[in-house]
Amino acid sequence: MKKGRWSLQTVIILFVCLVVAFSLLITDILISSRVASGTEQSQAEKARNVARMVANSPLVIDAMSGKRDQKDIQTFAKEITKATNVYFIVVMDMKGIRQSHPDPKKIGKPFSGGDQGPVLKGHEYDSISKGSLGPSLRSFTPIKDATGKQIGAVAVGISLANVENAVNKSRQGIFIGTIIGILVGIIGAVILARYIKKILLGLEPFAIAKLLEERSSMLQSVREGIVAVDQESKITLVNRAALKLFEKAGLPDNPIGTNIEEYMPSTRLNELLKTGKVDLDEEQDLNGITILTNRVPVKVGHNIVGAIATFRDKTEIRVLAEQLTGVRNYADALRAQSHEFMNKLHVILGMVHMGYYDKAVNFINETVNHRENEIGFVTKKIKDPVLAGFLIGKLSNARESGVDLAVSCDHPVPLPVDSDVSHELITIVGNLIDNAIDAVNDCKVKKIDVNFDYADEILTIEVRDTGKGMGEEQQNHIFEKGFSTKGENRGFGLYLVDQAVKRQEGELILSSKQGKGTVFAVYIPYKEEVDSP
Repeated sequence: MKKGRWSLQTVIILFVCLVVAFSLLITDILISSRVASGTEQSQAEKARNVARMVANSPLVIDAMSGKRDQKDIQTFAKEITKATNVYFIVVMDMKGIRQSHPDPKKIGKPFSGGDQGPVLKGHEYDSISKGSLGPSLRSFTPIKDATGKQIGAVAVGISLANVENAVNKSRQGIFIGTIIGILVGIIGAVILARYIKKILLGLEPFAIAKLLEERSSMLQSVREGIVAVDQESKITLVNRAALKLFEKAGLPDNPIGTNIEEYMPSTRLNELLKTGKVDLDEEQDLNGITILTNRVPVKVGHNIVGAIATFRDKTEIRVLAEQLTGVRNYADALRAQSHEFMNKLHVILGMVHMGYYDKAVNFINETVNHRENEIGFVTKKIKDPVLAGFLIGKLSNARESGVDLAVSCDHPVPLPVDSDVSHELITIVGNLIDNAIDAVNDCKVKKIDVNFDYADEILTIEVRDTGKGMGEEQQNHIFEKGFSTKGENRGFGLYLVDQAVKRQEGELILSSKQGKGTVFAVYIPYKEEVDSP
């Protein structure tokens, strides 16, 4: 993990904890406020009930009416105070003179606090005020006799300290619940973070993003077509190479989300999803295009979660093989020379066995002289040893095929500055000669003339054959990839010639008439090596 960047687990834990803490904090504030308000109302209701009970007590009514000794009020008030656990119970007459008080010395003195006025006028209410015993929550209730005439009032107080204690106890429970909630949230966050990281195979988000970018770049850069499907056989991924091949096959251009069997009926990915069997280098028909495809399942653990198919146009693969024509032609040339040499050795061996020593000597001399003349001419006119050796091999190959191949050169061809030009010339000359050999194969006169000319940094190559020639329609398509009149799996030689000439920024001219043969003329820029003799 990069310095300063938090891990996914840390982020999830912090985020979940903050959300839980914030939620519980808001809940605590809202609940605490309501609990405090409810607790105060509950304490006020308690004081009010006690005040009503005392005001409606026959003992108090009789004592305030003069029917009983008013000292009984003090005794009764003390008992009720103890039983109900209130702060004080004060009974007063209509002048506000106390008839009971927790402190007996204050009996007979005016009620303090200044909030008793309304109750002496017959109103019942609650208030908060500071009296002789300190600040308290007070509930006032009028005392009335049997006729309904007010004869006094009762004040029941609850200490504000007791009210705050009750509120704090309620809040303490909420606080404990909040702490427990945060702890549970932390534990849940840790479990969730570990579970998510397990699903992500231990990778951090930035690592996943990097892998995704790399995978996308890699998939789009490869020349093989790639298609991925999920467990339901729906296409989830298609790279550019696959889209180009689909377009060539006339398939819709947006296959994502389409069932693979509906989009490519010839594929066997559905079967692979069931069996998990890998298919390699299998041929498949795609709307008339033959492709080579590999199919492999995508597994997570032991479960198949999808499949991937990689494929390439078989024609392109064949072209790639043909692009190695230089090496192939070198090998063919060596094979032809070796075969020709072996044939001559067999002739010499036969003459020796039969005792024709003089004839054997003459045959050897003729062969050596012809070989020397042939090799001498080519090496004298063609200064590039690669091209010269190649032409000598082609001469042997032509003789092997019964074709009269003649090489001429008006002006010597020097060594090229760039060695890559030699390989391009091998491709051009080799395929033109091979094409000419095929053209004269069924003709009575099997003759091919190859002429080289070099002047003003332009190399001219002309290959003329005595074949059957070509019609106008065939000439219009002869350089297209895969076009051939010789059967299947042909039609790449002249295409490669055309591509090689274009790479050299040259010109290729075709002249052909049916029954009169064909002439290919190639003109390419050709700079000679400075030290070339």
